[in-house]
Amino acid sequence: QVQLVESGGGLVQPGGSLRLSCAASGSIFSIYIMGWYRQAPGKQRELVARITNGRNTNYADSVKGRFTISRDNAKNTVYLQMNSLKPEDTAVYYCNAALGFSNSWGQGTQVTVSS
Repeated sequence: QVQLVESGGGLVQPGGSLRLSCAASGSIFSIYIMGWYRQAPGKQRELVARITNGRNTNYADSVKGRFTISRDNAKNTVYLQMNSLKPEDTAVYYCNAALGFSNSWGQGTQVTVSS
């Protein structure tokens, strides 16, 4: 199992930027598929972006061109750079580490986009 701790959330105005970080410990980070998910009030948790151990990425249509996922295996950290933020991006953002049938989640970090 891998332990995950997110940071970097906060309040930002529409059009602004934030960078989320997720620090991992407890296992071999580089072999995991890392993802960012989000859950808005009253909605299901949804995939935002994912990066494989080969650094292939995929994104939800709603964030393509605005968000960028990256990983630094030397630091056991995955990032989510969020630009041109919109009010509809408001949610709790969760980090996920997946390997086969193993699935680990962080505690989540709140992102609020509001003027």
